[in-house]
Amino acid sequence: MDIFDLQWIAVVITGLGTLFLIGEVLVNARGFFALLGIGFITVYFTAYVETGSFILMLIMYFAGLLLIVIDGKLLNDGTLATLGLASMLISVALAAPDLTSGLYAVLGVLVGGAASFLFLKVFKRRNLWDKLTLRDQLTKEAGYNSINETYEQLVSQEGITLNDLRPVGTIRINNKDYSAISNGQWIEKGTEIKVVQVDGTKILVEKVKK
Repeated sequence: MDIFDLQWIAVVITGLGTLFLIGEVLVNARGFFALLGIGFITVYFTAYVETGSFILMLIMYFAGLLLIVIDGKLLNDGTLATLGLASMLISVALAAPDLTSGLYAVLGVLVGGAASFLFLKVFKRRNLWDKLTLRDQLTKEAGYNSINETYEQLVSQEGITLNDLRPVGTIRINNKDYSAISNGQWIEKGTEIKVVQVDGTKILVEKVKK
């Protein structure tokens, strides 16, 4: 009996393929995970589709993966990630020989993608993506000088809101106006406030307790 005649084998192959491919994106595996992932996915499509459809299915799958990477690392609005996931799922489902195998293949992609984040607990995250998404803060500890060092002097100073903070608005301190944010509170116009924290040019305020 051919192992590919087993319907459940689809969840194993697509699961491992997706696991290693997304894992390669998340962590620095030096290309080893990418080779494994490409190998599993290639085996899956080779086993179930003809040569012409094989190329199309591969393009759909890897184009979907690329869209997820672009969204997750650059845009972060979820639109491209949704389209990418749909493309990957459709490709493995269409390649399956029957409905049950298709459902197993779809399940494999979903489980493999979710499980790939476990690699972050073991391997080093890719620094490249940290730079692209600006995860590094421009702090003094990191060697940067704030262009608004005067903002730090606002901590503990009191002022008044010029409009409603919902939670962002404008405040006035020492006859100067600043953009500020409350800690999730709705603070009405004309309310006395106090600066509790400054992070760069971000000013966090709260109501003055009387």
